[in-house]
Amino acid sequence: MKVSTRKSSDDAARAAGSARDELVPSRYALQLGDIDVVVISDGVLPLPTAMLGHNADPAARAAWLRDMYLPPDTFDWALNAVVVRSGDQTILIDAGLGLDPDLHLPRAGQLLKRLNAAGIDLASVTDVVLTHMHMDHIGGLLVDGVKERLRPDLRIHVAAAELSFWQSPDFSRTNMPAGFPDALRAAAKKFVQEYRSHLRPFDDEHEVAPGVRVHRTGGHTPGHSVVRVASGSGRLTFAGDAVFTVGFEQPDWHNGFEHDPEEAARVRVRLLRELAETGEMLIATHLPFPSVGRVAVDGDAFRWVPAFWDY
Repeated sequence: MKVSTRKSSDDAARAAGSARDELVPSRYALQLGDIDVVVISDGVLPLPTAMLGHNADPAARAAWLRDMYLPPDTFDWALNAVVVRSGDQTILIDAGLGLDPDLHLPRAGQLLKRLNAAGIDLASVTDVVLTHMHMDHIGGLLVDGVKERLRPDLRIHVAAAELSFWQSPDFSRTNMPAGFPDALRAAAKKFVQEYRSHLRPFDDEHEVAPGVRVHRTGGHTPGHSVVRVASGSGRLTFAGDAVFTVGFEQPDWHNGFEHDPEEAARVRVRLLRELAETGEMLIATHLPFPSVGRVAVDGDAFRWVPAFWDY
């Protein structure tokens, strides 16, 4: 008897079509003791390479880009968010770009789609931690229809200094492309209006859940924070925007989004030195996905040691 293969062929075609929509992995899971961690890609953000170090000698910056096999003018910054499950709490750390406000960034803002693909329901999120309130960290919560899908008792943890800063933000020491300051101001203002009743400000340090603590560092923005996750022998830091790709070899280069570049550089060096000493894992928003790795000292600077993928 001849068995028809039409259904299986159709299923395979549909699967292949789905695969073609997502040619690269968009989530990466790891476990720290009793805590589950999932890194979710929000896509990529194409930006001028000058923003990697606007205080650097252009020739030195161009040489670094060549050594890294990166394009000279524009390259894609990764956008990473993290979901942490600790006990009965599901914590979203940062919320991605959302729908970009006329900045023409179609390859970013993928977080909601990819949370869904990972089987993470927005209604299951009990807490959100914001490393800071730049648009690419809060925008996913401003997408139409998202607030209605969230729990009415959702807690959003953000440094009090961050909320204060965005009442009248200072962009005088940043070096951003045209349009970004206005978009950042508008997003932060809208976010506070939409989620004021959910905000849970903290001063310098706060325990979000067992094994999950948020610490204010300042620098990048006055309320910029990092999240430390610890369970059993496992340790991990989500560094937000304290660390960029170039920051290991050139920690003193000023990123265009830093509101206090000198303090941001001091924060970066302290954090990288600490991580090199402890050997704990590092994840950061703009390191290449999945951005899981460790830090080593390399002379007067540092070296990024990507983790071997576990699958």
